[in-house]
Amino acid sequence: MDNTALQTFLTLVQTGSFTEAAEKLYLSQSAVSKRIATLENELNCRLLDRIGKQVLLTEAGKVLAARARSLLTEMEDTRRQIQNLSETVQGTVSIGTSHHIGLHRLPEVLRNYTRQFPMVELDLQFMNSEQVCAAVNNGQLELGVITLPLRPMEHLTLHPIWDDALEFVIGRAHPLVKSQQANSFKHNTLHSQLNDLSRHEAILPSRGTFTREIVDGVFAQHNLPLHTKMQTNYLETIKMLVSVGLGWSVLPRKMLVDTTVLRILVAEVNISRSLGAVWHSSRTLSNAAKQFLMQLEQTGDHGTITITPPA
Repeated sequence: MDNTALQTFLTLVQTGSFTEAAEKLYLSQSAVSKRIATLENELNCRLLDRIGKQVLLTEAGKVLAARARSLLTEMEDTRRQIQNLSETVQGTVSIGTSHHIGLHRLPEVLRNYTRQFPMVELDLQFMNSEQVCAAVNNGQLELGVITLPLRPMEHLTLHPIWDDALEFVIGRAHPLVKSQQANSFKHNTLHSQLNDLSRHEAILPSRGTFTREIVDGVFAQHNLPLHTKMQTNYLETIKMLVSVGLGWSVLPRKMLVDTTVLRILVAEVNISRSLGAVWHSSRTLSNAAKQFLMQLEQTGDHGTITITPPA
């Protein structure tokens, strides 16, 4: 079975539209139609019906849709095993990561990797860490470089690479700053209490994200309410909103390289998150992916990355 035609079919199922599938695959609608026709001819059955702009699966289409992802994953895993026999480092490696990690942790890794392995095509996709885990789990991505979840995830190998200290931050125009004497903070650092923060609105990542889970846990542990004014998963946007006085937040220490926001030291509260790599425990990693993990390892805080072959 042609894997490009199968991938086109799966994309069409996901989007429900020939137009959207064509846009997502960077193809013309006629090219999408031809691939679906090729698949239908190969299977000798109709897979879908067009009713106006709507795409409806036939019974045969529903059967194929239920197995298409696992079929693609099996074919990809077989291809990787065969390619790995040559020990060459080439082909495409698909990697999902967040905008923050892409900006602050990966530039050196990407520069060194592309210089060392020019025959590898990097397919770098930016999305939330939670989305990366789902995409690695279903075979859409080979690797993820993400904020790691707080608990193990079934089928996934989670390897910490960097310890990422988090800081409470506030803008200079915020009422908490104005309520204190000008000489009560030095070196862009303000001292406060967690219950002071709980009385003011916060700007935080969305509920359900791994970073938000850390913040929620701190306030729950101290039995304090958490009032969220805005939610966004772009940390650079959060920093801007905090800098103009719209609320307090929690940001990685590595982002606090200027004076646009103040650090808030909260007594007896130290928080951090773990950034690292994720891959599927039961699937074969390509040589290209293994070498990328080795590049990550060289920049990290946690030493050797152990890759256990799938059973």
